[in-house]
Amino acid sequence: MSPSKKTASVLDARILLPAMGSAFRKLNPRSLARNPVMFVVALVAALTTVLLARDIAAGAPDIGFSFQLVLWLWFTVLFANFAEAVAEGRGKAQADALRRTRTETQAKLLSGDGRDHYRAVPGTSLKVGDVVLVEAGDIIPSDGEVIEGVASVNEAAITGESAPVIRESGGDRSAVTGGTQVLSDWIRVRITAAPGSTFLDRMIALVEGAERKKTPNEIALNILLAGMTLIFTFAVITIPSFAAYAGGSIPVIVLVALFVSLIPTTIGALLSAIGIAGMDRLVRFNVLAMSGRAVEAAGDVDTLLLDKTGTITLGNRQAAAFRPLAGVTEQDLADAAQLASLADETPEGRSIVVLAKEKYGIRGRDMAALQARFVPFTAQSRMSGVDVGGAVIRKGAVDAVLAHAGRPAAAAEPVREIRAIADEIARTGGTPLAVARDGRLLGVIHLKDIVKGGIRERFAELRRMGIRTVMVTGDNPMTAAAIAAEAGVDDFLAQATPEDKLRLIREEQAKGKLVAMCGDGTNDAPALAQSDVGVAMNTGTVAAREAGNMVDLDSDPTKLIEIVEIGKQLLMTRGALTTFSIANDVAKYFAIIPAMFLAFYPQLGALNVMGLATPQSAILSAIIFNALIIVALIPLALKGVGYRAVGAGALLSRNLLVYGAGGVIIPFIGIKAIDLAITAVGLA
Repeated sequence: MSPSKKTASVLDARILLPAMGSAFRKLNPRSLARNPVMFVVALVAALTTVLLARDIAAGAPDIGFSFQLVLWLWFTVLFANFAEAVAEGRGKAQADALRRTRTETQAKLLSGDGRDHYRAVPGTSLKVGDVVLVEAGDIIPSDGEVIEGVASVNEAAITGESAPVIRESGGDRSAVTGGTQVLSDWIRVRITAAPGSTFLDRMIALVEGAERKKTPNEIALNILLAGMTLIFTFAVITIPSFAAYAGGSIPVIVLVALFVSLIPTTIGALLSAIGIAGMDRLVRFNVLAMSGRAVEAAGDVDTLLLDKTGTITLGNRQAAAFRPLAGVTEQDLADAAQLASLADETPEGRSIVVLAKEKYGIRGRDMAALQARFVPFTAQSRMSGVDVGGAVIRKGAVDAVLAHAGRPAAAAEPVREIRAIADEIARTGGTPLAVARDGRLLGVIHLKDIVKGGIRERFAELRRMGIRTVMVTGDNPMTAAAIAAEAGVDDFLAQATPEDKLRLIREEQAKGKLVAMCGDGTNDAPALAQSDVGVAMNTGTVAAREAGNMVDLDSDPTKLIEIVEIGKQLLMTRGALTTFSIANDVAKYFAIIPAMFLAFYPQLGALNVMGLATPQSAILSAIIFNALIIVALIPLALKGVGYRAVGAGALLSRNLLVYGAGGVIIPFIGIKAIDLAITAVGLA
């Protein structure tokens, strides 16, 4: 499922209309209390509403100004609720789609070790440890682990991809998910999830945001905002005494307007939406974060551990060249190699056929007409080949082919030559396959891991972000070094065992660094649990999925790089909008403070740099702008600030230049425009 396919427009009516209703429901004090800044704004809005009602009952003159201020104070709270509701709405739309895939499934509960004795029970009645039979056409009733059999499974319900996947017992692809369908064959599944706690249930809860807990960074920012709100509360409370000392008084409604303009309402209103949108961006990339902490940690990652096969390389060795011995042409070697590979359905075998065709124009032949007999590869023989037209052709491991050719003598020239070629290929990280025809050595096929296109540039980008990349592989150090140099990683860990991975992660964390890694096997579980960002492949074992704090539904290890980028984008967005929020308060000070104290201190008129018409229009314009800017910034909060691979110093400079300066300039323009508009229509 591509990200673009799942991205919902901010202007989608299916999201906006429910969000409007949700904005009013979120006026519930228990809901507002989760956001200290907006909770205080709601309290003062309620207070001024009571005072307005008192003035109306008493027949007080000139209540139009007070009414407008109270109205825009409530709009400020509603717009903050609306921002959060829109962010939640995209997750709820995805949750509804997932919920439609969850049906009341009947399960075949087995009562013995065979497949013949079972009884039909509701899937919701299954307990952890129950064993069920799932046959072709059946829906897997709950999360579990395959303990017998192999089957093709349609996982479109959770991944959106129609291509089936293979699930089998005894390997790293044994985990199955409730709600997916078996397409062929049969499997026995041991249930691993209690009712209501299946993977699909957790997905629904996560994308709805019901279990989204605030991250440490978000909590810290909330504390900062609450502290600033408390400071400005005391500051505003002291103003009436100064006004009385100057021989006048300031209406409560004006004090409220000053207070709301002083506190950082913009970031307070958007903070929750930013966090929800960060997790939503991961969901749109088919990655489930089990906590907001994991998303945030991804943005602060210092060390990235990546598996070589399938992440840095394409995952299958490909034929790169034919290296003939002296007296043998490349054409002859390629012809023999292709003949020996025509029945080889492995990616390596197919690549040999393709290379011979593309480089030498050798096309496949009708082997049936030639009455060819193919010899399959076995672990014992370590070679494969074909007997055709009286010729015996073999390809495989160098030692195995030498033994087959009857050339054990290390001093023989062809043997020395073929070993020299094989050693040269091994030093470059490749794999040599020897080829012989009728006992005569022809040469070597060079197989190599193909580094993915553009991966070197990706690692260079991560390096600019200050992230150290480490390739983890089971290959020997010589091969690992060659691949690492070609891919451009900073370091590598060769012949890695689970203990080695765990030790490396702990060493990095002991230096105060955050570590991210991905894995799919049970042997990866300890490292996934230890790492700060552990991305488990959905195709992996139950142990791996339980150990990680993220699950990649597409099982694409390269997505770890995107996860880091999304985490950094979340932190960048929060920092940028915090900078903007604090900066735009500066402009509001220039609007409200001169308006409040002009009667007592005429000299403050010099601060009215915007040339606002009247004190009332200045105060009302600032409050209206304070509310509207929240709505204007919702798309940016949901989409996120454009990601750039820059260091912390450059990022701070960019935030100050773009969002700091913009946060000062835009309010000056906006407040002046609103002042002109409300003055023209006679609202102030």
